[in-house]
This record gives sequence, C-alpha cells and structure tokens, in this order.
Amino acid sequence: MKTHTDNSVQGVVLAKRRFLKQMMYGSLLAMGGAPIANATAHRVPLSHKTIALHHPQTGNQLNITYFEQGRYLKDALLEIDHLLRDYHSGAIHRIDPVLIDQLHDLKQLLGARKPVQVVSAYRSPYTNASLRNHSHRVAKHSLHMEGRAIDIRIEGVPTAIVKKAALAMRRGGVGYYPSADFVHLDTGEIRSW
Repeated sequence: MKTHTDNSVQGVVLAKRRFLKQMMYGSLLAMGGAPIANATAHRVPLSHKTIALHHPQTGNQLNITYFEQGRYLKDALLEIDHLLRDYHSGAIHRIDPVLIDQLHDLKQLLGARKPVQVVSAYRSPYTNASLRNHSHRVAKHSLHMEGRAIDIRIEGVPTAIVKKAALAMRRGGVGYYPSADFVHLDTGEIRSW
C-alpha cells in the first residue's frame, strides 16, 4: 500500500526528471541544436499521439488523439482538417499527417503543455492570391494551399525558442516572423528564412 510519503517522493522524482529534460533540451538548443536532431532521429515510436490546437480566429479548440496503435485515426484527422480550415473562406482541405507529427514532436521537444495557437493553416488558392496582393512574403505556390504548412505560436514559449527547436528537428521548412510573432512550419524541403 502506497503512503502519502511514497506519493510525495514519486512526485518530486517526476518533477526533477521533467526539469532535467527541459534543461537538456534548452542546453542543446543553446548550442545550436545539432545534437537534438541526432537524439530525436533514434526515438522509439509512440503508441499514441495527441495534439492540442487552438485557432483564435475561429475560436475553435481541439485536444485529440490522432494516432493510435501504429495508425492514424481517420475521424480525428477529419476534425483536425476542420479546425485548420481556411478561416477566410471556410474551405477544408486534407492536412498532411506528417505536419501534425511535426507539431506533436515540436511540443514534446519544448516540453510545452499549452495548445498550439494557429495563426494560419490551410489556404485556398483564392485566399493565398488575396494575401499575396497585400504582402510580398506570401509565396505564390505556398504549401499552405496543399495542407502542408502552418503558422503557429505556443503560449508561454517565445517564438525565437520555437524557431530554434523547429530548426533543430530538421524536418521541413521553418520561417521566423518576429514582427508578427509566429513561426512557419512545413513538410517541404529543409530550409529556413
């Protein structure tokens, strides 16, 4: 039978492990992140993956297990597709599950507990063209139009740290927009701007 003391000791041990893990990731990020890429390349696959998302423009929130027992869950992916829709037009597109995995792994790497704040995800070709008319920074053939890109923030984590962690993962494109306070992730070629 466990006593209150046993539970307290176990809680302290878990808190210390969590602290040491965060310190390790922080140190690796400070050194440029190369060791993180090597460390995460050999990780053991998870039996399930859960992602928490919040889209402030629509008010939609989701905390859902999207991968379980070695497979993606179709209904969960459909819910994610809906949340990450083009909020300008309401158009829904299939979101690349690899992008969701990227978000999941980024949160794990950062030890982030808050939901991913979605700035922009899927964009219809019309929305993308409209945004291009207002900004030279919007790509003509944006991966947002393929459901392969997302712009995010993570509450409580500076975007500069989110950028460093995403770069360390070496899994697609990473764009940093400090004036707008968001990071772009995509499943395209490894590159940064």
